[in-house]
Amino acid sequence: MMQTLICTTPHLLDYTNTPLPIVGIGETLLKIKRIGICGTDLHAFEGTQPYFSYPRILGHELAAEIVTTDAAGFSEGEAVTFIPYFYCGKCIACRTGKTNCCETINVCGVHSDGGMREYLTVPSYSLVHGEGLSFDELALVEPLAIGAHGVRRATITAGEYVLVIGAGPIGLGTMEFARIAGAKVIAMDINEDRLQFCREKLAVEYAINPAKEDALEKLKIITQGDMPTVVMDATGSLGAINEAFRFMSHGGRYVLIGLQKEAISFSHPEFHKREATLMSSRNATRVDFEWVIESMKKGWVNPATYITHRVKFEAVKANFESWLKPSTGVIKAMIEL
Repeated sequence: MMQTLICTTPHLLDYTNTPLPIVGIGETLLKIKRIGICGTDLHAFEGTQPYFSYPRILGHELAAEIVTTDAAGFSEGEAVTFIPYFYCGKCIACRTGKTNCCETINVCGVHSDGGMREYLTVPSYSLVHGEGLSFDELALVEPLAIGAHGVRRATITAGEYVLVIGAGPIGLGTMEFARIAGAKVIAMDINEDRLQFCREKLAVEYAINPAKEDALEKLKIITQGDMPTVVMDATGSLGAINEAFRFMSHGGRYVLIGLQKEAISFSHPEFHKREATLMSSRNATRVDFEWVIESMKKGWVNPATYITHRVKFEAVKANFESWLKPSTGVIKAMIEL
């Protein structure tokens, strides 16, 4: 038996003992070492995550040690992370290499039970070598890969002004990889503490709080009237998404990383006259995971920057609800097993 933490209903987490996983053909048994808490986990706990069913074992930002595996090139005892977007390999998206948006995608910890337990089986194809990184670092590869994928979608070139809206963990990672791509990064958030984090920890040069200043005018000043050529939303807020259409330059690109379940709306004439591009960015691919790991190894990204809270697995239930409160100042909570 193993200790498991289950989100039985919104606002309720329960520890229980569950049987050890049975390992099938093409599967790897992992011993979980670290679990990062993400917005998906928090929203699931709140009951605001769309298309979410209960009970569910949360957790998909994981670092682990291999117990048994049939994956070529991997060995028992190896430190790894994994790509938690399990795919069919047969649909049009998979056949064209876009396994991140498989028609029948199964996201670990969302559509199926995740890693808030001592052991987990995953498809062997999903394993990613640890490359000598620490367990803390490996648990942060997945959330950083989300931002890296969005930046790759945006095809940023050096010197472009890139506006990233939302300075949560996903937005912060997006800013990092936009910077690595050579962008002049502009952070936007209504949380002044998070903007200060961007300035101090990520060396983001420009920061805007639309609750305290005229965002449009500030953007005009920063970009010498051009406006950002790339706008990236990492809030998932309907109001923020709709508002940001007017922040794009002519010929600009708008990338939606955050997810909103309602219909977005914008002025077609304003969008059309810019010959603007609107695109979504969902999950990430192995290329993104490998780019994050390479960036960590080269010191371009410091994962320790993001970890603001740390608890043992036994203390998660007692602390989880506090991480929903802005006053707690959580950027990334890390669970140790």
